[in-house]
Amino acid sequence: MNNKLENDRFEAMHLLDAQGLLCPEPVMLLHKKMRSISAGEVIKVVATDASTERDIPRFCEFLRHPLLGSEAGSGQYVYWIKKREATPT
Repeated sequence: MNNKLENDRFEAMHLLDAQGLLCPEPVMLLHKKMRSISAGEVIKVVATDASTERDIPRFCEFLRHPLLGSEAGSGQYVYWIKKREATPT
């Protein structure tokens, strides 16, 4: 069974629609969503808040989730993030 979103640049399996939400809501929702997906899965985030251009890359860097790509245009910001593999303790 293929759960990937159609016509998606990085074959995301999950979509977070944060359009219309303002800082800090997109990052808060992203953090919650990342907890619910499995390591190695890709999430596509769609936002309209320009502050996500700063906040989402920092979120990824801080929590070590690879930011696979991003696009911006027409007031929309799109990000593809891969949930990092669990680190052994």
